[in-house]
Amino acid sequence: MSHHCADGQRSVRDGHLFEPATAALGAVAVVATMDTKGKEASFLADVIKGQGRSTVQIDIGTSANRNLARPADGAGARLASPAELLKEIAATTRTRVAGLLASGEISAIVAIAGGKGSAVFGEIASDLPYGFPKLLVTSARPALLAELATHHDIVLYPTLVDLVGINAFTARVLENAGRAISAMHYQPSKRERERKVVAITAFGVTTPAANQCVSLLADAGLHAIVFPANGAGGRKMEQLIAAGEFDAVIDLTTTELADELVGGTASAGPDRLKAASHQQIPQVIAPGAVDMVNFGPPSSVPDQFRNRRFYSHTPYTTLMRTTPAENASIGELTAERLSQAQGPAIVLWPAKGVSDYDREGGVFRDTEADQAWLQAIKTSLRPEIAVRELSCHINDPEFAEAAVTWILEHLDLGGLFRANI
Repeated sequence: MSHHCADGQRSVRDGHLFEPATAALGAVAVVATMDTKGKEASFLADVIKGQGRSTVQIDIGTSANRNLARPADGAGARLASPAELLKEIAATTRTRVAGLLASGEISAIVAIAGGKGSAVFGEIASDLPYGFPKLLVTSARPALLAELATHHDIVLYPTLVDLVGINAFTARVLENAGRAISAMHYQPSKRERERKVVAITAFGVTTPAANQCVSLLADAGLHAIVFPANGAGGRKMEQLIAAGEFDAVIDLTTTELADELVGGTASAGPDRLKAASHQQIPQVIAPGAVDMVNFGPPSSVPDQFRNRRFYSHTPYTTLMRTTPAENASIGELTAERLSQAQGPAIVLWPAKGVSDYDREGGVFRDTEADQAWLQAIKTSLRPEIAVRELSCHINDPEFAEAAVTWILEHLDLGGLFRANI
């Protein structure tokens, strides 16, 4: 049952209070290759308008952007290749969308795309703030969508049918997408934060340590944001640190470096462990889960690793124990990147194990391999950066207490922390 009221008023539906969408929310940008997806884009725009939101159409089709295919030096110049043209369209559109956001004209964005359009939309969305509503309605292959998901907080809506006109199937998808994006709105957060914010990395095997850090930071009046060290999480954390979103980092779980070096599936790429150093914010570094490299099901493990030590974390995740030589290389890479730190930094070493599987009696316990990481750190790290060895496991309470105590001292909040524990 609904009770309707005048524009700008609230309504009650089945006992729930609803605020109607208004133009004050900002328009929804509708992105599509209008030469091939024009009907779908118009249908989607009509759904959005029906929900009370205005729209801005953005054409990323090659027909509308053909002028970008020829360099500015005039007639006879070499025409750009299709890949170069798509790159130019993405760059030009990214600039336009950034301008619309800066002016407050848009507060959400949705795209309708196949494979090429989805890749272009990924580039367009790359500069939009974390939390800005980004919805992609797509018929692209799953592998491309997985790649987009590792780089962006885009909401993915796979159609599973091709987007060729409006029919009984595509209409359902576009109606749902239109209603969904109409309900989303970006509200820029104030740069001045009431409480300082600390980024933390975690994996299933270091979750107890992360939880303890979150609790201790909360007791001291700080927010903590935890990122899964699964590749996508570490990459996004680095991007947000670079954007100035955090005041400090407790990088408990640097396992993504193991995957980067050894060839696992959870690498965060070459920018991992760099942003905090450039931002000059305090950072604690620990070897959480560097005892393992991630693969998918057992059948996905490359042949060269067949004689290694494995553990099935789940039916879809196979973990491989790192060797002393690999741990030494991981330590060297950690030291190399951390040595670039322009702000306070410390390495904390848990002598009794770096993960739940690397403890006394654990399936991955290997003190020789662990010590190889520590020795590489001591040998390669810039001397001014301290290495503190703790006689505990990474998931023991004293490890989290040491990490949080150091962070708070370097945020000039040490006295407050001591008063709360």
